[in-house]
Amino acid sequence: MNKPTALPAQGQPIVFRNGTVLTMDGARTVLNNTDVLIIGEDIAGIGRSLEVPEGTFEIDAAGGIIMPGMVDTHRHMWQTAMRGYGADWTLTQYFVWYYLEHGRSFRPEDIATGNLLSAWDALDAGVTTSVDWSHGLSTLDHAEAALDALEGTGGRFVFAPGNIFAGPWDWSTTAEFREFVARRNRRSDMLKFQLAFDVTGDPAFPEKAAFEAARELDLSVTTHAGVWGATNDDSIRLMYEHGFMTPGTVYVHAATLSQDSYQRIAATGGSVSLSTESEQSCGQGYPPSWALRQHNIPVSLSVDTSVWFSSDLFTAMRTTLGADRSYEHMRAHESGDTVTHSALRAEHVVDWATRGGAAALGLDHAVGSIEAGKKADLVLLKNDFSPTAFPSSTRTAM
Repeated sequence: MNKPTALPAQGQPIVFRNGTVLTMDGARTVLNNTDVLIIGEDIAGIGRSLEVPEGTFEIDAAGGIIMPGMVDTHRHMWQTAMRGYGADWTLTQYFVWYYLEHGRSFRPEDIATGNLLSAWDALDAGVTTSVDWSHGLSTLDHAEAALDALEGTGGRFVFAPGNIFAGPWDWSTTAEFREFVARRNRRSDMLKFQLAFDVTGDPAFPEKAAFEAARELDLSVTTHAGVWGATNDDSIRLMYEHGFMTPGTVYVHAATLSQDSYQRIAATGGSVSLSTESEQSCGQGYPPSWALRQHNIPVSLSVDTSVWFSSDLFTAMRTTLGADRSYEHMRAHESGDTVTHSALRAEHVVDWATRGGAAALGLDHAVGSIEAGKKADLVLLKNDFSPTAFPSSTRTAM
């Protein structure tokens, strides 16, 4: 990206001139040679040759693409300081390393380092909203350090505390944890809370206490679901039978579930966070984008962890397209047929990486699309000096 020779002053209006605007509104409208005006924190206008207040800072977006800031609904940010360390791991090795052995050795300052690096990393890649799926918090000091590292970076976060070293029915129900949430949860569009824990499928359903704690704290739940050998249809059934499958619940991966489970997610207003690189590499199950479309389940995208995977959502979008199309071709070939038009289109995965993520987190009133009145949460893709950025081709789906 081109670096501006100057930066706008604090509070100065800003206008992007003559860009290609991917609005990601309900019609996924694409606007060519269009300006976007920002006043304060909000989008004040969208159109050609906009009249702007005197002294507005102008950015030449010609030849570039203006899109909404992307939304990552599942990132274990605390692990980022170990980027690439587990490139050849299996999921079993990951569990052993973090859950049973070295994860317990992380100090609060180690958690903070990973979170700070991950926050900057996400912003640099155009991910302006991240869910910190922070399941390495063995103490509340770790939780304080994780949140301290995020605040002040300029990003928008949903902080999802968790503790893989204890049962969620223990850590989520303490008076100390409740006080922490009450004190640190600003309930703004810049910082929200979720509760992060998994449901093992134990018939006794010990996780009930954690769900009740989330309900009392008015927090939604994010949970790894449909992970082969770890969480399965029994987990979904228990949540459903006890009334804890509710709108706002985010099911991560959802890769090895039955039709009944998908129907329950769809009927109760949940959504699924796909981490396609992770599902392909680790063995949670085949990335289920095709099944989610069949059941009209809302989808968002996520990185999972940069211990293994790329930390940008452009890679997540491309990987998701590739996995879905591979599945579509494979099924067609099995019946002696061929695919003439791909069902999953580029515009769909861009939608999942922006508006879909915002909707999953209850932030679609503020971010996820470029519309007047929404927050000025924008990304400009532009590099006049790179052959990889020329020509710039955008069009609607055919």
